[in-house]
Amino acid sequence: MSDGVWRIALAAWRAMFPAIVGMAIIASACTGGTASDSDGAAATSSRVTVSPTRVRIGDPAPVYAARTIAGDPVSLADLRGRVVLLNIWATWCHPCRTEIPELQALFEKEQARGLEVVGVSIDAGGEDEDVAEFAEKYGVTYPIWRDGDGRVSTTFAAVGVPASYLIDREGVLRWSHLGPVTASDPALAQALETALGAGR
Repeated sequence: MSDGVWRIALAAWRAMFPAIVGMAIIASACTGGTASDSDGAAATSSRVTVSPTRVRIGDPAPVYAARTIAGDPVSLADLRGRVVLLNIWATWCHPCRTEIPELQALFEKEQARGLEVVGVSIDAGGEDEDVAEFAEKYGVTYPIWRDGDGRVSTTFAAVGVPASYLIDREGVLRWSHLGPVTASDPALAQALETALGAGR
């Protein structure tokens, strides 16, 4: 190759390199690669969406409303005074399936102290029956909200599912995590104990 052709090839490579790196990062996240949330915890993701905003720990939780599987309107404002663990999930998300028993166990253990676990399904609209069957199969007794448009992901700046957010009795975001939740997670346990203990 001539010197001129090499220069053109090198210039093209330099121009494309950032895009290639960006695509590799996104591909890693889509296939379960790890990422860090605001608390520094490692997290996995089964779907990536781009959101321009950032939800910060210590700030009021975003205003959010959805509907139940039965079609009744619901909102985070309705739950003020309770500690809410909001979990964004979908039936097609394999990591979500591993965390549902953990969320159910946590709900059963802490419900009497004021914990409300809310699972927000982002399965497409019209799949209410599938979502209800899925919840029954996995023994879910905590409330399932429906958001077929995925507005919750934009509202909470979630870059994948599952994603979870702990909101205290005053409506302030106290903890967040991208990836499957475990009831034994030390950061969650500490944030939950602080939130449940406050205002009693």
